[in-house]
Amino acid sequence: MSVLGDIEPKNVFSFFEEICAIPHGSGDVKQLSDYLKKFAKDRKLKVRQEPCGNIIIYKDASAGYEKSPAVCIQGHMDMVCEKASDSRHNFKKDPLPIAVMDDEVFARGTTLGADDGIALAMALAILDSDEYAHPPLEVVFTVDEEVGMEGAKALDFNAIKARRVINLDSEDEGVFFVSCAGGLRGNINLDIEYKQHSGIEYDVVISGLNGGHSGEMIDRYNANAIIIMGRLLRFLQSRMKIRILELSGGLMDNAIPREAGCHLHVSKENSTTFEDTVAEFEQIIKNEYKANESNIMIYCENLGMSHKPALRSGSAKDIVFLLRTVPDGIIRMCREAGQEGLVETSLNFGIMRLDDEKFTLEAALRSSVSTQKYALSDRLGMLADAVGAEYTEKGDYPAWEYNSESEMLPILKRLYEEQSGEAAVIKGIHAGLECGVIYHALKPVDIVSFGPTIKSAHTPKETLSVESTQRTFKLLCDLLGELK
Repeated sequence: MSVLGDIEPKNVFSFFEEICAIPHGSGDVKQLSDYLKKFAKDRKLKVRQEPCGNIIIYKDASAGYEKSPAVCIQGHMDMVCEKASDSRHNFKKDPLPIAVMDDEVFARGTTLGADDGIALAMALAILDSDEYAHPPLEVVFTVDEEVGMEGAKALDFNAIKARRVINLDSEDEGVFFVSCAGGLRGNINLDIEYKQHSGIEYDVVISGLNGGHSGEMIDRYNANAIIIMGRLLRFLQSRMKIRILELSGGLMDNAIPREAGCHLHVSKENSTTFEDTVAEFEQIIKNEYKANESNIMIYCENLGMSHKPALRSGSAKDIVFLLRTVPDGIIRMCREAGQEGLVETSLNFGIMRLDDEKFTLEAALRSSVSTQKYALSDRLGMLADAVGAEYTEKGDYPAWEYNSESEMLPILKRLYEEQSGEAAVIKGIHAGLECGVIYHALKPVDIVSFGPTIKSAHTPKETLSVESTQRTFKLLCDLLGELK
């Protein structure tokens, strides 16, 4: 029995329900890719299925639009598969347990996959009907966006003739994105040496920080636990002799780390001074971040005398040098007209590890200006060279740069304001979108990104607004109708 079939626009929500019945987590989109291919063939539309699973469906122009330049509609197939601890849902085989209450569509105990399943549903509704006016269409559905934009990177752009692209992977109605950051991962690996050492062992933990997404939330100036640990170690070194036994922090390079910890040796006679110094430093950090970090705690526990391998003084010195000199957070703000208040370039060290042979720092670098991204990466490379460490780059993806001469944006802005009676919000996002890959491959290209309101994406609390979807679908159809 259909759950969404009676909700208008019926074609959009019927297709969305069909998509929700097909497993399509990242790395597991073959069934959905085959479904989209069959959809096109059943309607005698030209379709291309790439080896990776990307789908491109072509549809001829409506009457009166035959001479109009083509338009590309784009979204991604894969969803983030997260579920509540008590959920028994199997994302590999079970249909999503979708439900609707008032204005919200959701899945019981799991992610909904409205990011980006609703984009596919709206595009399929247009492809399925002849009632909507539009130029020639090239509809692109990519795989595995959520795990590195792998589908967009693998796309054969020779198959795309359109230079007007509508990306439907945004989650706030009335907010129209016109740029996004590019990025890369930068890793520093330092060879280290240990020596057996005896002393009073302390377990030191920095915790209670807010953390957050290192792109979207970097402008909140939340504290980075790894950077604070570097400051603490330097603060301690200036007061007494310490030996580093263990050191760790963070879980993901694209998340601002909430916690960091270390084990240290101190002499018995310095133990009281050590505890007082940690407490003093805690008050300094609490004062500096009192505006936005209310739960910072630096905890230390005396574990008693131990005899363990500790970093040699040269290795410890190099590590603290790196932690105290690497850039952190916002590096540069945008200065281009229309982009004021947007972060241009940033860096987040999200992972710190110390093992038997190496000390490792992993960072996410972002910038909407590619030359600034590479300049920042070069800076990290030079800091690594200063202590004889190895620096490597990986996962490089391009930015989508702001186009002040966009032809679609003024039309979209006018249509939205006529429809809603409210001013549109035009902004860039300091995070990665597939638009960056598309922009780099097709430029010069005119791209806009928008979508209906989706709340708590990537979590089991994800919801899709019905009314926002209705308005957004109408906006999409109206925009296509004006792109002659």
